[in-house]
Amino acid sequence: MTARMTGIQDDFLSTARAAAALLREEAVAAAWDSASALPGFTVRGLAGHLAYQVLCIAPALTGPEPQEPAVPLLGHYSRVGWIGAAPDADANVRIRQDGEDIAAGGHAGLAARVTTALEHLPAFLAAADADRPVRIPLWGPWSLRLDDLLVTRMMEIAVHNDDLAVSVGASALPERAVDTVVALLTRPARRRHGTSAVLRALARAERAPASIAAF
Repeated sequence: MTARMTGIQDDFLSTARAAAALLREEAVAAAWDSASALPGFTVRGLAGHLAYQVLCIAPALTGPEPQEPAVPLLGHYSRVGWIGAAPDADANVRIRQDGEDIAAGGHAGLAARVTTALEHLPAFLAAADADRPVRIPLWGPWSLRLDDLLVTRMMEIAVHNDDLAVSVGASALPERAVDTVVALLTRPARRRHGTSAVLRALARAERAPASIAAF
């Protein structure tokens, strides 16, 4: 029987391909050493951080299944150290440095790595169980279901693709992937600000709060 990918896996690949296309842009190469639109990140560091969201999937799938317990999607966001952390907090300093390290081979090398990873990911995903526990080594002692991990990476790609696009030029993302990311972001936004605040921001401009930022 031929293995099939889930809708989340299809959407992740579409989102990752859009990020790869942006990473290949000459505008990214031209601005490589400049400051990005995201405070504290250079364009190269931001490109490295965006690329990591694609590059981390194959190692998560090809290694042994983690022994750490799998937590729900929102349980992941209640545990990560970067939410609410100051720009100079250890978690954020590490994220920026990791981006720089990933991009150390230069623009062409980074773009090629992402393109190569995407050539192999469809086969890895098609052969994997969507409920398989996976984890990224930088996390604490927990794991996620594969499809939940992919949703978190789609969110990262959507947000940082926009950061990089603003830094060097526009680029669109697939609509279905954006729908998934927006649905995810409304959940921590409701937890942080309350359901009424999110509802008013979406439907009642006259009563909308100043912010319903998810993180």
